[in-house]
Amino acid sequence: MQEVTPIPEPLKSLAILLFPRDRDKGERIAQALSDRYQSTIILYEEGRMKRLLERYDLLVAIMAVGIVTRSLCRHLQDKWRDRPVVAVDSALRCAVPVVGGHHGANDLALHLAEGLGLYPAITTATDASGRPCLESVARRLNASVLNRSSSKAINLAFLKEDVPVLRLKGPRILLVDEDVAVLKGKGLVLGVGARKGISPDEVLEAVDRALEECGRRREEIAFLASAWIKREEEGLLRAAGALDREIIFLSREELNSQKPTTPSRAEDLGLAGVAEPAVLALAERLILPKRAYGRVTIAIGEN
Repeated sequence: MQEVTPIPEPLKSLAILLFPRDRDKGERIAQALSDRYQSTIILYEEGRMKRLLERYDLLVAIMAVGIVTRSLCRHLQDKWRDRPVVAVDSALRCAVPVVGGHHGANDLALHLAEGLGLYPAITTATDASGRPCLESVARRLNASVLNRSSSKAINLAFLKEDVPVLRLKGPRILLVDEDVAVLKGKGLVLGVGARKGISPDEVLEAVDRALEECGRRREEIAFLASAWIKREEEGLLRAAGALDREIIFLSREELNSQKPTTPSRAEDLGLAGVAEPAVLALAERLILPKRAYGRVTIAIGEN
């Protein structure tokens, strides 16, 4: 069986901005984050902030939040374009996401907490409440948000309930309210059916065999999909976590509204199928009809 390991992510560039007296602390931060970010230590100079924001993916500033705020304010645009910035006190006790919380600053603060024991002072409501947000859902679905103005309403809704993810296949004309987020996905959709008590290793081995048949790679996966009855299946959830991909669970109605190319044993449960109907419901085209790999069934589609 294949070992359960996450897909390696390319390192993002991180500027560590500091005063000369804090160089040793910057080096500690760079070392602690070396497996996640490619860090560069930069001495603070007034007027340099704009160039740093243009050049680096993220920024850590070892200085007071007030200094960081005054340096940033004239360069801020909106939550979708602002670079994630985290302020860290010179005693390395607290990491404060200043801007870009949902776009990397919160994750950076959590990584500082994990690597150096700093307190992550996260203030975005969804993260502080342990709830999802639109930005994280879009990222895990490998999709872009087309109507970004919907994010406020969606994230407020996430504080109270699980917001469903639906797919509408075209050609269609779509008229939506302001509290409906429209995402444009790309990549592979993997439909997964599995027996009860399946292990994550079995799921990952089946995924890799199916991808090999198509000549595709794990990195191309956008998300996984299965039936609502598998929502608590630990092996399936752990496999999705190892792949670092979202898994969408479809209802009986959504699965049975599709017409799979082959019969399925799921008919005994009153379902047209699981793996292939899930792909047909969520992908633009089917590139691998359902295949059985031991106790796991995989179908693959593409957007």
